[in-house]
Amino acid sequence: MLTVLGLLQALAGWWLVRRFAAARRVRAMAVWPAVSVLKPLYGAEPLLDTALESLCGQDYPHFQVVFGVQDPADPALAAVARVRARFPACDIAVVVDDTAPGSNRKVANLMNMLPAARHDVLVVADSDVHAAPDYLRHVAAALAEPGIGLATTLYTGLPAHPGMTGRLGASGITHGFLPGALLARALGRQDALGATLALRRETLVAIGGFATLRDELADDNVMGQRVRALGLGIGLATTVPATTVPEASLAALFRHELRWARTIRALSPLAFIASAVQYPLAWGVLALLFGGFEPFALALLLGAWVGRAVAARGIDRALGIAETVAPWELPWRDLMSLVLVLAAHGGNRVEWRGQIMRAGRVGAVEQVGVGR
Repeated sequence: MLTVLGLLQALAGWWLVRRFAAARRVRAMAVWPAVSVLKPLYGAEPLLDTALESLCGQDYPHFQVVFGVQDPADPALAAVARVRARFPACDIAVVVDDTAPGSNRKVANLMNMLPAARHDVLVVADSDVHAAPDYLRHVAAALAEPGIGLATTLYTGLPAHPGMTGRLGASGITHGFLPGALLARALGRQDALGATLALRRETLVAIGGFATLRDELADDNVMGQRVRALGLGIGLATTVPATTVPEASLAALFRHELRWARTIRALSPLAFIASAVQYPLAWGVLALLFGGFEPFALALLLGAWVGRAVAARGIDRALGIAETVAPWELPWRDLMSLVLVLAAHGGNRVEWRGQIMRAGRVGAVEQVGVGR
């Protein structure tokens, strides 16, 4: 039963992605608002230059990019210098400041960067976002829709390294998170998805500013909740950037995804448990093992495998990207995801940007040590 339910969800996700992709277009605006993009950085991430270049090369009338780090020796500054030299006409500000407090270093970075932002439309974009040239047009158009207080985007995974690890990480994003987010939205949820968050300065002030998020592990989710509490909606921009999958080893990928899993569990424990249904190949393998390798169980697994592979390839094609993962790797992806669901219940400690943190009730965190 769980195998069949998971397969049905995979096929439904494929259909939703196809529908979303078919509707992607930039809505024309008489006047495009000036935008300040806040880009918090930390370390020399893989593909960082490429990600920053994709932002500085935007086809948008008037925008500013604010890069921020907390450590003057942060190697990300070297990438900023290279990109700045390649885009001399781009309006770029660089903030180096470690004064803002808080357990969430990204939010502390944003607090330091905000005074350098000159425009009233603010776009917070993760350092690893690889954007199409019309990315800002899509985001600004989504924010301009009536009743919208925050705009966000879906995103795919882009492996930084060749090999199975990168493909599994990218598949978890492209074939798991992305269709899952569309399914949640079809069921009435309006989630803020952290790779891109766009809002007006007045809305940020109304929710209490970045300072109220400084001890939240899931700052994007909390920001979305507070915007919704104002009676405003969360718009989904019709662009799909890619985000870097930086891990070169399965152990590193597992630690990264465990942080995501424990964060989601802290925010929505029941929904997190229910999400285990979406891994049909993991349940198919268990059905085969517990069914004593009966022909019916084998046929069930093979049918789920074919359906899962068709849905995954269909999502890739709908989004216009290369094949994310090989069909033979999909069972490993589902089994790893199910193990992560179990491991997420084994504690509340997460590793994030060199910090060991404890995810508390509804996502609040405290730092408890230094990571590897």
